[in-house]
Amino acid sequence: MTVTIGRRELLAALGFGAAAWPLAARAQQAAMPVVGFLNAASREGLTRRELQAFLEGLGETGYVEGRNVTIEYRWAEDQINRLPAMAADLVHRQVTVIAATGTPAALAAQAATTTIPIVFETGSNPIQLGLVASLSRPGGNVTGVTSMIVEVAPKRLEMLHELVPTARVMALRINPADRALAQT
Repeated sequence: MTVTIGRRELLAALGFGAAAWPLAARAQQAAMPVVGFLNAASREGLTRRELQAFLEGLGETGYVEGRNVTIEYRWAEDQINRLPAMAADLVHRQVTVIAATGTPAALAAQAATTTIPIVFETGSNPIQLGLVASLSRPGGNVTGVTSMIVEVAPKRLEMLHELVPTARVMALRINPADRALAQT
């Protein structure tokens, strides 16, 4: 059984800084909501702060793992090619929502379902990636947050040059699997 939850509700519950997730209003349902957590890294690869923020976001809305929400973690262990099967497994398990952290996880989740709500976190432009139709009206079952890294990168380099005007060479590390970053 799939439970439909609004976008703003999902964002807060997943610790991404949006409004509250009032699943308490749905308390009459016997089944405990299940959050599918999909990540390309390993549990150790995700910073403790990031995972803690996710769990605290759930806690702030009254959800505590094991007490009134279940979390199904899927870690690709830096093997991005594993993400589609992991996303499909979460869909097969009929999770309530999928929290997809990072661009590869978000794209895998999106490819796996058009009905289960997906909340993503990405540094890329979600419109260019095809995750959402627009920032103000994402459409479909996908919503999330972005830091728009690609769009602000030129400004960051400009500021860095102002701070260190004698620098002649600057390096940038990117994930070539991130389509938006790899194309810049």
